Amino acid sequence: METVMDFARGPLFRLSFAIMTLGLLRILILDLYGAFEAYRKAGDKTLPWGLIIRRSAQWLFPVNRVFRNRPVYSVLSMIFHVGLLLVPIFLFAHVQLWHKVIGIAWPTLPKLWADWLTIITIVSALALLIGRMVNRSSSFLSRKQDYLWPLLLSIPFVTGYVCANIQVSPSTYQVSMLVHILSGDLIFVLIPFTKIAHCVLMPLSQFISTLAWKFPAGTDDDVCITLNKKGTPV
Repeated sequence: METVMDFARGPLFRLSFAIMTLGLLRILILDLYGAFEAYRKAGDKTLPWGLIIRRSAQWLFPVNRVFRNRPVYSVLSMIFHVGLLLVPIFLFAHVQLWHKVIGIAWPTLPKLWADWLTIITIVSALALLIGRMVNRSSSFLSRKQDYLWPLLLSIPFVTGYVCANIQVSPSTYQVSMLVHILSGDLIFVLIPFTKIAHCVLMPLSQFISTLAWKFPAGTDDDVCITLNKKGTPV
């Protein structure tokens, strides 16, 4: 078991992290290339940078939009995402591992905060899953991965909490820790190939959306020709 755990937290972790990093970098480069190509071909190259920055900030920090539509679901989603980011990045044990691997450390969460954030993240993940199942509009628009992701993301939190806070037998601890590590590795691998990849594209969403309306010069003529309306007065 120790050999498997060493492999999972060593070579397998490095491989999965490399796949995630390179996959997200590929998506980012392709999207930036497409955006700048669209800008280069656009007839109107003026961009409202102030509006783009303001809307991007509103998307990244949606405080004003939380209570407009489905406030309970929106608040749970925000709480879930906060825990999803803070606990893995600032947990003391994780920071120690990074320090051992790359020699760099950063401030960590107090254990009590990390424990409560873990519990809140697990509960909010289950609440979001139930909300998606019982709400007709959400269930109609949801794909299979929309149901699987909250469950998959909860596994490292549940197993990590068990290993850190509950007295269990050595064999149960080893199994829980192995599941904790393997589920984290699996999440890293899946991120670039699923909807979670939006995490790297979110800051660019408004910029790309604005560019999407900057049609290349001559597009109106091409549309008229396609519709057989060339020369027809508007």
